[in-house]
Amino acid sequence: MSWFLFILLSVFTLGGALAVVATRNVVHAALALLVSLVAVAGIYLILYAEFLALVQVLIYGGAIIIVLLFAIMLTRSGEYPRISDNRQWPLAVVAALGVLGVLVPAFLIRGVDQSRPHHPDFPELANSLFTRWAIPFEVASLVLLVALIGAIIIARTGEDGR
Repeated sequence: MSWFLFILLSVFTLGGALAVVATRNVVHAALALLVSLVAVAGIYLILYAEFLALVQVLIYGGAIIIVLLFAIMLTRSGEYPRISDNRQWPLAVVAALGVLGVLVPAFLIRGVDQSRPHHPDFPELANSLFTRWAIPFEVASLVLLVALIGAIIIARTGEDGR
């Protein structure tokens, strides 16, 4: 059963990632990214990493996508020149196939580890998050705040000449 769920979630992850790259609509790309990120959270659940799945949904699926959608809504896309097709897409296809060519044999050679699920020590994890990793989390939140403020400033300039 877990093998079937893994394949299904992998299809959603790869399909969402492909839709992010292939679509021309930025809002559709953000929603496809959300599908891909939630599918990755499902893969974390299959691997018995409940904390990582929760973080994946809350931080990436929630906060990052919301900030991305706000930035899209607050910027005026009519002021920017139309983006044409990138001429380097054949190189990207070759690079992606190269990565696939490395990952598939590695997966087939290594196989799946059938060990018991490992549950983390939550008091130790909380202590680590609030001592060692507190500053990186705060810096990441400040970067997101600055990006949102920058999107608001870009959206407001030009209306009254300021």
